Amino acid sequence: MLVCPFCGTESPAELESDTGKIIENDLVTALREVPEEMRGWEEERRTVKCQSCKAITVFDPEKVASRCDFCNSPELVDYEEIRSPLRPGSLLPFKVNREQVHSTIKSWLGSRWFAPNALKSRSLVDTIHGVYIPYWTFDSEVHCPWTADSGTYYWVSESYTDAQGKRRTRQVRKTRWSPASGAIDHTFDDVLIPGTTGVDRKLLSKIENFPTVSDLVPYDKGYVSGWDVEHYQVVLFDAAEQARAKKFKALEGICGSAVPGDTYRNLRISPVFSAQTFKLVLVPVWLLVYDFGRKRNQVLVNGYTGAIAGTYPKSAWKIFFAILAGLIIVAVVLYLNR
Repeated sequence: MLVCPFCGTESPAELESDTGKIIENDLVTALREVPEEMRGWEEERRTVKCQSCKAITVFDPEKVASRCDFCNSPELVDYEEIRSPLRPGSLLPFKVNREQVHSTIKSWLGSRWFAPNALKSRSLVDTIHGVYIPYWTFDSEVHCPWTADSGTYYWVSESYTDAQGKRRTRQVRKTRWSPASGAIDHTFDDVLIPGTTGVDRKLLSKIENFPTVSDLVPYDKGYVSGWDVEHYQVVLFDAAEQARAKKFKALEGICGSAVPGDTYRNLRISPVFSAQTFKLVLVPVWLLVYDFGRKRNQVLVNGYTGAIAGTYPKSAWKIFFAILAGLIIVAVVLYLNR
C-alpha cells in the first residue's frame, strides 16, 4: 500500500464527483494519481507559453494573443502538454468590473507622490486585462504534541558602581526555566498556495484576501469563457510541501502561545495530520503591465475585493527634494533648540 509522505495515512478514500458541489479532494489519493475525468477544461482551449517569463496561459481558441498577459513580451509560442492539466473544481468569479478597475488604478497612481509626473499623464489603464490565477487550497486536522522550556521572570537586586564611582543598587530581571509540555488540536481550512509563476508573488500576497472558504462557486466553463486563465506551474506535490511548511510555522506560533509562563525556548512540535484534502481553484485578478524607462512594472487588482498592489518608478528629483526638505527641517529644529 502507498503511504502518504506527509502524514503516514494508508488506503486513502476514493475521490468523489458530484455536479454542482465543491469537492474537497483527498490529498493522499491525488498524490498517487489524479483520475482522467478531473483533467482538461471541458471545452477546446488554446495554450501558449511565454518565452520570456515562462508563464503558461490558456484562452479561447479564436483569440489572437500578441503579448504575454504577465510581462507584455511578444514571445509567445503554442504549448502542448503530454497530459491534460488538473481541472479546477471551483472559482471566485470576477466581481469588480473594468470601469471600477480603471478608477482604482488611476487613483492609486495619482496618490504615488514619488512617481514621475510623466507616468501619471500616460494612458496606462487602457492596457489592463483580467486573468484567472490558479491557487491550491489545503485543509487538514492536526493533533500536535509539544515540549519546551517555560520561562518565568523574577527580579533581583544587584549592586554596581556608576560613572562617578558611587555604589548603587538596581533591579535586574532574571528567568527561571522549567520543562513544559502539552498538545493542541487545530483545524486548517483553505491554506492558500499560489500556483502562478506569471504574477509577482510579493504583490500577490498584498491582495490575497480571496474568500475561498465562503464564496467559491463550482467550476463551470461559462465562467472562464472569454477570460484568460493561467495554467498552474506549481504542481500538487510541491504545493502540498509548501502548505505543510506554512502549517508547521503556524503551529509553532499556536503551540508557543500555549506554553505557560512569561517566555519560552527550545520549542519542539510533533504534528500528526489527518483528513487532508485539497482543491484547485481559480481567483480573479486584473493586471496592468507597463515599461517605464528600463524597468518593467506590474500592478494587480483583486478582481473580487478591489484590493490593489503594484510597483512603479520613482522620480530621482522628487526623492532628492524630499531628502533635502527633511534635512532643512532637522537643521531648523536643532537651531531653535540651541
